[in-house]
Amino acid sequence: MKKYIVLLFLAFSCMNALHARKGFDREIKQTLFVPKGTWMGGVSFSYMELTGDDYKFLVLDDMGGEGYTFKVSPYVGYFIKDNIAVGARFNYNRTYADIGNIDIDLGDDLNFNISDYKYLEHQYTASGFLRTYMGLGNSKIFGFFNEVRLTYGYGQGKTLSGTGNDQTGTYQTSHHLQIGSVPGLTAFVMNNVAVEVSINLIGLDFKWAEQVTNQVEHSSYRKSSANFKVNIFSINIGVCTYF
Repeated sequence: MKKYIVLLFLAFSCMNALHARKGFDREIKQTLFVPKGTWMGGVSFSYMELTGDDYKFLVLDDMGGEGYTFKVSPYVGYFIKDNIAVGARFNYNRTYADIGNIDIDLGDDLNFNISDYKYLEHQYTASGFLRTYMGLGNSKIFGFFNEVRLTYGYGQGKTLSGTGNDQTGTYQTSHHLQIGSVPGLTAFVMNNVAVEVSINLIGLDFKWAEQVTNQVEHSSYRKSSANFKVNIFSINIGVCTYF
């Protein structure tokens, strides 16, 4: 973790040095989009649902099951300067999958079946953020924003497979630490109400999990990464109120 933080610090230092050496005026005019002293509050949400019944796709036959992912994220912030806000965000994420049956056909002697598999996970996260705004030209209605977040998350999940006396289960707890950037677009539909669309860019990401299977077997999992890439599965739509 220290290695990634040092690398990120060196990268920012190099960019600042280059800017100081070759800096020039881009003639970008800063316009007032949201004034200092304004409070903001809102909620963003996303939902995805999948269902299947005897569906066929490539080598997958007779697929049947259902699943969904639901996420809701309320937040509040305060503008310490014009177009610059700090605040806190809380998030609840629920994922459920029920695979009734999947047949995998890879040839005459390579046939597999997955059935009676269920997965459920709850995750709670809290984050602090710094958000900056820039109006689209001289517009007071449309604008861009970028939100830098420091996030900690805690989750619980369970996996069940089989039926009756042949059923097995795995219980999991997880922790998640992330430093990321969330750019987006905002549009005021009323004087103090705006609609937002944003997408996550991952920066530093750390995750570790502990599992217990059938209350006997213990296992663990750890992951760390450092990159900026677009997560196309994290598109969020929200409504924000300014007061």
